[in-house]
Amino acid sequence: MNRIKQLFETKQKDILSIYFTAGFPRLNDTSDIIRELEKNGIDLIEIGIPFSDPMADGPTIQESGTIALRNGMTLNVLFDQLKDIRKDVKIPLIMMGYLNPIMQYGFENFCKKCKETGIDGAIIPDLPFNDYINEYKPVTEKYDVKVIMLITPETSDERIRLIDEHTDGFIYMVSSAATTGAQKSFDEKKQDYFRRINGMDLRNPRLIGFGISNKATLDAAQANASGAIIGSKFITLLKESANIKEAVKALKETLSK
Repeated sequence: MNRIKQLFETKQKDILSIYFTAGFPRLNDTSDIIRELEKNGIDLIEIGIPFSDPMADGPTIQESGTIALRNGMTLNVLFDQLKDIRKDVKIPLIMMGYLNPIMQYGFENFCKKCKETGIDGAIIPDLPFNDYINEYKPVTEKYDVKVIMLITPETSDERIRLIDEHTDGFIYMVSSAATTGAQKSFDEKKQDYFRRINGMDLRNPRLIGFGISNKATLDAAQANASGAIIGSKFITLLKESANIKEAVKALKETLSK
């Protein structure tokens, strides 16, 4: 069974997913970050593929991507770094990146390499849903790569139900229509959005991301979905901390108070 499916069958609430940019802060940090996060109880990891034009990302993740590219990170390098990751890492791993570098690599080649490496899913924010259904879904199913679609407060109920019908990993519930970045709290407008989606009785589990940076936003996300995704906050801690262990320790402390 795909590890994403397995996770959500065994744990329905309080799932914590962490995003980081591959190749940041140093080129060869990728596998060490993954292992340290798993050792500290993280349920799922999103490995960011750096790209030169990250339109959905805020300044923190943009900067990390720029540094990663400057360090020499590419998809070829990333897959090589991950070739032995399944010797000891058991939790689900997802690639997150824009369509351009994936298409340059070759979409089927990308899915095939994900399968060989032990990557369980992909989040591609600029992949149009209709293109996914008409062109790419058969390829992803061939290699058992779960494509995770994003929804925002502006996504129509009709589109959300289509996404729910045609995907079977989880739904990435973006907390706002803005770019990524830390927030101190979720306002009433966002709470209304959470309640609207909760009322739709979707079959897929949901994780809430964008803006989660402290215990208040983590608790709000976990109360309104199966769990939460943290990205920008962890990237900042990786930048500010002396090493990976210190960054993960600081993350745990931030989320506990």
